[in-house]
Formats: sequence, C-alpha cells, structure tokens
Amino acid sequence: MTVTEPAPSAPSTGRPVLEASGVTMRFGGLLAVNDVNLTVREGEIVGLIGPNGAGKTTFFNCLTGLYKPTSGQVRFEGTPLPPKPRAVVKAGMARTFQNIRLFANMTALENVMVGRYCRTSAGALTSVLHGPKYRREEAATRARAQELLEFVGLGRSTEHLARNMPYGDQRRLEIARALATDPKLILLDEPTAGMNPQETKQASDLIFKIRDSGLSVVVIEHDMRFIFNLCDRVLCLVRGETLIEGLPGEVQSDPRVIEAYIGTGEDDDEDESSDGRPQDGPEEGR
Repeated sequence: MTVTEPAPSAPSTGRPVLEASGVTMRFGGLLAVNDVNLTVREGEIVGLIGPNGAGKTTFFNCLTGLYKPTSGQVRFEGTPLPPKPRAVVKAGMARTFQNIRLFANMTALENVMVGRYCRTSAGALTSVLHGPKYRREEAATRARAQELLEFVGLGRSTEHLARNMPYGDQRRLEIARALATDPKLILLDEPTAGMNPQETKQASDLIFKIRDSGLSVVVIEHDMRFIFNLCDRVLCLVRGETLIEGLPGEVQSDPRVIEAYIGTGEDDDEDESSDGRPQDGPEEGR
C-alpha cells in the first residue's frame, strides 16, 4: 500500500459543519456500524476508508437519512438531522452514490435541473399552468444547471443523454446534480471507481475546486494514492468500528491500516453474502 508521501496538512480551524456521535447501525443481529464518531469542519476534505465490508456506505446512509441509526446522533450546523433524505438535502447536505444513479433518458442539463428543484417554491397549480413564478424559477433553474455543467467540465454536454455519456462524465454529472441542491457539505461515495489515471486526476482537481468554492467534502474511496493526496484527515473503519482517525501521513503509516488492507485474506470473501451484497448493510459495496 505504498503511495506518494502526502504533504503535511494543518487541521482545519473552521467551525463544525457535520457532527456524528456514537452512530450505531444494526440489521437484525448484524452490527454493521458500531459507535462511530465523525466531525467535518468548514473547508475540510475528510476521507473515509476501510476494506470491503467495513461499513463505509452504511455509515454514509446513516449520515444522509437513508437509514435511521439504531443509536447515536447526526447534527448538521448544530441541529439534529431527522432520518429523512429530503430533510437532509434541504439542510444543506448532498451526496453521490457508489453506483451511478442518473436518469438515463434525460439530458445532462435535465439531470442537473432535477437536483435544483428542491430549492424552488412554485406551487402545483402555477406549475401546471406555467404561471409567471414557474417560468421565472424554471429559467433560473436552467441557467444554474448550465453553470454547474460548466463548473464540472461538462459545458459541451448539455444536450447529451446521460446514458450515452462516457463513464467519467457520468460521474461528474452526478456531482453536478448534487451541487445543484446548494449544499454546504457534499459526500462522495467512490467518485473514482472504474476510472483510468487521467479521469482520476480530473476527479481530484474537481474535488479541490469544490472545496475552494467553500464547501466541505467527505469522500469514500479505495484508491489510497488518491485519498492520501487529497484529504486533510482520514478515518479508517474496520468491521464497522473506527480503527484510526488522523492526518493522512499518520493513517498511511499505521501498521493496523496496512494489515486491514493486505492481511484480511479469507475474511474479505466472508463479508460478501451469497447474492453478492456485503453483510454490513443492504447497500454497502466495495
């Protein structure tokens, strides 16, 4: 697991945006996430790593309202978040998924516009009748969607159907749709999965660009070179529990982290159920 030595990174002094304390998630008798804590501050990029079946995506689902934690609390800007995805998005947290979830038969522009509708307020009647408020909001939504396509480098793909776009572009399109919700924090679930080195470099540049625009970022990733060169802090989960949290250099050199990745052997296979789903949660992957 040798990677490029990351540059020293000073801890962020910004105020906390996300605070997860004692998050635990059980599925029947299976303990998928056990007493995990995470704080993300303004302008910070935090990495979440761990071997297959570590509970990373399950933890993400607890943070974003897809799952209601068995115990523990998630607070956003000091306010407890209800376990409802729409409420989480409205509060200012957006995410992408490990498996791309675009509307395949919509254009790139339409996909991003869908993300923007959580910030519009036109009622059902004026929307049906295409009243003045609807027309104003629709024009503003279209303009903002185009801005975001430009931001992620897809300005020339406005009218392309999502299903016809290259894989790397689909990943960036999903990020643009998440950004359309006007988040203060964005969570990216394996944004470089399946990418070649050039696409991975573009993804890294885009994440830095997102951070520089004022957002905080949390990233799940298996590419260690990518994660250690990207993040300000890294949290490593193993079997649903925190193994270590610290600066990239500290986590990278910890012998327990190395053992977790290259010393699990047969255990990795046992983390997968017979239908191919890891056992630490219905949506946990890689």
